[in-house]
Amino acid sequence: MRERFWNLPNSITLLRAAVVPVLLFFPLFHGGPEGGPSEFVSTLFAWFFIVAALSDLLDGWLARRDQMVTQLGKLLDPLADKLLASTALIVLLAIGRIEVAATWMVVVIIGRELAVTGLRGLASAGGQVMAASKLGKAKALTTNIAIGALLFHFETIGANAHDVGMVFLVLATALTLVSGYRYFAEYFRGLARAARESGEDPRP
Repeated sequence: MRERFWNLPNSITLLRAAVVPVLLFFPLFHGGPEGGPSEFVSTLFAWFFIVAALSDLLDGWLARRDQMVTQLGKLLDPLADKLLASTALIVLLAIGRIEVAATWMVVVIIGRELAVTGLRGLASAGGQVMAASKLGKAKALTTNIAIGALLFHFETIGANAHDVGMVFLVLATALTLVSGYRYFAEYFRGLARAARESGEDPRP
């Protein structure tokens, strides 16, 4: 049966993706005490990001509840998530909210997303399904918390949002490395298992 594209979950996913170009305007604002975006602008963009990130839970819940899961939605949903997080990290790095010394963490997080996405495509082509792991979900959550806090930057609800964001960024990087290793280990274990079942040599 032909799938409907304009269902509510896919529309929410597209709205989340629409926040990506909005984030690109963040570095253009000046007027804060450090020459960058002011506290008001930082708070505004932080809430843009938080609402967009939380919409991922909403569209997934709606798609399952109303049985509107589509192949296109399966493609767009993770793509929108990765674009949103990657764009936010690059923007934060560009305006100095993430220090130059922490550039490697941004590279690790974005690089892992690209590597795991490619790995899943490779596994799918070979008939192997790689479901999202609990570590992967924890990585996504800590990354989003880090980005949200770094966008706030200034003192928020009695805490230094920038320091909180950097702590969560370190945690997200650690979870990125561990979960990425788990995905690749699972993939190669699957290859070895399939090779044993077919009687082939699992070594390349």
